[in-house]
Amino acid sequence: MTIGELAEKAGVTPRMLRYYEQQGLLTSGRGSNGYRLYGKAAVGVVLQMRELIESGLPTRLVRTVLPWLGHQECNSHAACEALDEEEAAALRQHIENIDRRIEVLSRNRSAIGEYLRLMSADTRDPDCRTSLALDPDTSVNL
Repeated sequence: MTIGELAEKAGVTPRMLRYYEQQGLLTSGRGSNGYRLYGKAAVGVVLQMRELIESGLPTRLVRTVLPWLGHQECNSHAACEALDEEEAAALRQHIENIDRRIEVLSRNRSAIGEYLRLMSADTRDPDCRTSLALDPDTSVNL
């Protein structure tokens, strides 16, 4: 598929795809007309990259972990290099950050669900605001 088709299917811009290539995260072939061509698996690769990047993982670490996520063959030495301590520490920190965000999101989900439950009941408690107050010691800024 062409860069425009991939961009549309993955919900990104062609410019972003060119950036991913420049960063070594995505590869393309070239058609006889010189246009970039991508295989069907490229959509999944781009979606996986976007999720990793949106989770806060820097592209240098996305490049490190992407071959192990099932989208690319780990057949080149560069793709299969062992992690150095700095990369391993950064990935551990990223996992801790994700875990913290999951906790916050879970608390928020529960609070919103409870709010909906209380507000959709036929008999609303006029003092329900106090029962929904969040503990200021448990709030976390992301």
